[in-house]
Amino acid sequence: MADEQLGFPERVRALREVVERDFERAVGELGRLVEIPGIAWPGFPAADLRRSAGLVAALLRDAGLAEPQILQGTTAQGTVGAPAVLARRPAAPGAPTVLLYAHHDVQPAGDPRQWTSAPFTPVQRGGRLYGRGVADDKAGIMLHVQAVRALLETAGPEPGLGITVFIEGEEEAGSPTLPALLAEHGQALDADVVIVADSGNWRVGVPALTTSLRGLVDGIVQVRALGHGLHSGTYGGPALDALTLLGRLIATFHDEHGDVAVEGLHQGPAAAVALDEAQFRRDAAIPTGVRLAGTGPLGDRLWSKPALAVLGIDAPATATAANTLAPVASAKISLRIPAGNDPAAALEALRGHVQRHAPFGAEVRFEPGSAGRPFAAAADAPAGRMMRWAMAEAWGTEPVQMGVGGSIPIVAELAAHFPHAQFLLTGAEAPDTRAHGADESLDLADLRRGMLAQALLLARLEHEGLAGGE
Repeated sequence: MADEQLGFPERVRALREVVERDFERAVGELGRLVEIPGIAWPGFPAADLRRSAGLVAALLRDAGLAEPQILQGTTAQGTVGAPAVLARRPAAPGAPTVLLYAHHDVQPAGDPRQWTSAPFTPVQRGGRLYGRGVADDKAGIMLHVQAVRALLETAGPEPGLGITVFIEGEEEAGSPTLPALLAEHGQALDADVVIVADSGNWRVGVPALTTSLRGLVDGIVQVRALGHGLHSGTYGGPALDALTLLGRLIATFHDEHGDVAVEGLHQGPAAAVALDEAQFRRDAAIPTGVRLAGTGPLGDRLWSKPALAVLGIDAPATATAANTLAPVASAKISLRIPAGNDPAAALEALRGHVQRHAPFGAEVRFEPGSAGRPFAAAADAPAGRMMRWAMAEAWGTEPVQMGVGGSIPIVAELAAHFPHAQFLLTGAEAPDTRAHGADESLDLADLRRGMLAQALLLARLEHEGLAGGE
């Protein structure tokens, strides 16, 4: 739809000018956010999270949202969570309200020797900005800040679209106090449209709207084979060590094709777009000789089917291992579940599987860990159509509707609290972003386009309401 057909072409042109004019300023503000290593994991300084939340509040205030609040939730066990930021502008009578979500906490940087430049020093190279959290998810914060700034600068004197911004501080730690925050402040977060800026684009130069997320359940499997360690020569043969038995149990998680073999799990809706295997291999750095696991279309395997991985094993280190049969071994396993699966049922399916497949009668225990629900958006809701228009205007090419194999805890939580809301999942990542890894980065041209797209969406919501997407 051309600008002139929208009925507010002057506003659209003004938004483009503001986003372009302020882009370098926004990149500088993003760099200031990257410099703060706010990590919500135990053992990392809480002061960094407080500094990060304070800077977010200042940016929102500067964008035109008065009196942002810094909030903290508390678990039933009394644990106080990381600071979140909440800022609001009430809607005019009859106007919709939009909730803008991102998170300011980041993953640990890992080994700094793996980075080309210091993880918490923003550096531009080749049209990209590098630094821990630059894409996941501090760019999401700046998408919201710049869109709100442009919207309010080009607006009339009277209030229009209702705006609520919620920037979480512990998403990378599993959002442990999010339920408490929602219980206490859920009414303030109620909205007609929710924009979660924690996803990504199809590739550089091609935008995407994420329409599905897999949920997550995980836990620890422990195999006990012996009452204590035994001399491997004296007892080896009739007595098997726990590591061998754990390996046999792990081998039952997938069938001969590589599909997850845990009974009771279900496949979600088919992927709306085909994935190119050669491109996927390049993005995932999979060597040529390694076959891909599973059956069916690649998009279904990545987004619509369960995925089970072993994340770590507790066992003697090879450098210090004696000639001893290990009595106990444990593994942390992670199961991604597509839409149509209940996390509690998936945990029970996992527990039942490891018990039924206890190798050689060994004692097997399963300790459940975290659980998060999957999510599927209404693909053709009015807000989604308006977002696709805004992306096409900003990028000059039609967006892709894609799934994501990962999880965003707040999406399912908010969907449960506000079933009437329309959800839009966007973000600044792309296949070469390396979120959570060394040399995390984003494409600056796509960041600018994303800011424009969100500003255009907000302006259209303000001008037409949700009826404009019908």
